[in-house]
Amino acid sequence: MLTETKETKDQHTPSTSSEIPDEWFKPKEKDAESAETVVRPSLSYWQDAWRRLRGNTLAMGGLIFLIVLGLMAIFGPIFSPYTVSDGNLPEQNLPPSADHWFGTDNLGRDVFTRTWYGARISLFVGLMAAIIDFFIGVTYGGIAGYKGGRTDNVMMRIIEILYGLPYLLVVILLLVVLGPSLFTIIVALTVTGWVGMARIVRGQVLQIKQNEFVLASQSFGTKTSRIIRKNLLPNTMGPIIVQMTLTVPTAIFAEAFLSFLGLGIQSPFASWGVMANDALGVILSGDWWRLFFPAFFISATMFAFNVLGDGLQDALDPKLRR
Repeated sequence: MLTETKETKDQHTPSTSSEIPDEWFKPKEKDAESAETVVRPSLSYWQDAWRRLRGNTLAMGGLIFLIVLGLMAIFGPIFSPYTVSDGNLPEQNLPPSADHWFGTDNLGRDVFTRTWYGARISLFVGLMAAIIDFFIGVTYGGIAGYKGGRTDNVMMRIIEILYGLPYLLVVILLLVVLGPSLFTIIVALTVTGWVGMARIVRGQVLQIKQNEFVLASQSFGTKTSRIIRKNLLPNTMGPIIVQMTLTVPTAIFAEAFLSFLGLGIQSPFASWGVMANDALGVILSGDWWRLFFPAFFISATMFAFNVLGDGLQDALDPKLRR
């Protein structure tokens, strides 16, 4: 009996490696896919953020709109056959047509050309305000958060005083004292505009400065400026970028509002606020295009920057990474 059992077992068990089926050595398809996933190179922080941003349709739409707006602001007035200030009285208040795509104003000036020239002014003011706020706010907030203690208390009290000042009142007073000009608008918008950036950077630095890599740099005697520049700021760039995208539309709207009040860009130069102010008195006469186009681009630009900022916040937040 034992002999039969042994013989039966030997019949079902291959005696040599040549008799082993080839299927035993073939990896399963699922295992192959898993192995491929493991060896696939991982994405960096910025690559993953870009992947997440591309998945946000609304944010990408805002980004595309802003790119097109920037290109038209640069090249639109260049390729237009009309100038921003020269008028043609026989062609005043013409509706949109093949010759004047956005119509003309009460002096016969081409609204299409003036709209894109106004985009230059608005985008320049917004970007300059964001850049100045970045340098002042990041430097001030980084020092306050890293130093801590009494230095932080004194610096934050200064911020609270500036934050308590009426923002619009300060801007108007500076424009009245210094006179309306593009330079004055930028200075007025950045006098207290950097406060929000400084508070955000300070909060981020307070969270990061206790990490091991910062303590290691301190133990090696690294200078404070180098620690802030090399260790702290790169890890706070996400909130900083989001804050900058929200600063630009705020500055654009402020410039348009001040120009609308007559405290910003002066005629014959064009900005969206100046164009809206010029069209306000004649909108009841049926010249709707004179107010529609500057108002539309102010609203669309602010909406694009805000949805882009929301998309960047979702993409750059490590807590939301998959």
